[in-house]
Amino acid sequence: MLKVGLTGGIGAGKSEVSRLLVEQGAVLIDADRIAREVVAPGTAGLAAVVDAFGEGVLAEDGSLDRPQLGSIVFADAEKLAVLNSIVHPLVGARSHELEEAAAEDSVVVHDVPLLAENGLAPLYDLVIVVDASPETQLDRLVRLRGMTEEDARARMAAQATREKRLEIADVVIDNDVPLEALQRRVRDVWADLVRRARGASE
Repeated sequence: MLKVGLTGGIGAGKSEVSRLLVEQGAVLIDADRIAREVVAPGTAGLAAVVDAFGEGVLAEDGSLDRPQLGSIVFADAEKLAVLNSIVHPLVGARSHELEEAAAEDSVVVHDVPLLAENGLAPLYDLVIVVDASPETQLDRLVRLRGMTEEDARARMAAQATREKRLEIADVVIDNDVPLEALQRRVRDVWADLVRRARGASE
């Protein structure tokens, strides 16, 4: 099994690369999706969040009111640390379960947005960074996601710098290119990952 960490700045196109890798045969473990699952209604995770932050973080239907919780934790580093101390271990445990269920010769891709920020590179055999210029990121966030330029710049500034991400990269996928070129690059990277996975399982 080859454990791959996949990351990239907001708007760099990491989701597209993860989709292309799945098409090639990768087993995808999406940290963002798992983070939503572990605080779904009825979970111990949601109960722990409500215990820490109060009933005010629940929507009318009993699910987590993410914007409300975000407004609390992103303005207060200590509260964010409390939330992370609840959610991160649950995400880690579920990610481990999914990894254990994968076949021995799999290429398991962990899609982790904050891989660089949280110093997680040592957990993986290989780190892939999807890279795009800040101008490209800004354009995509404003044009495709409907963010204001101010909001987009703030979200970008809250993440690791481009340089910090590239420092941890074993493989860089340039996404300042047309889709066809990106698809070719991902196919080449996939062929290399498969070779490495076979070597690791022998």
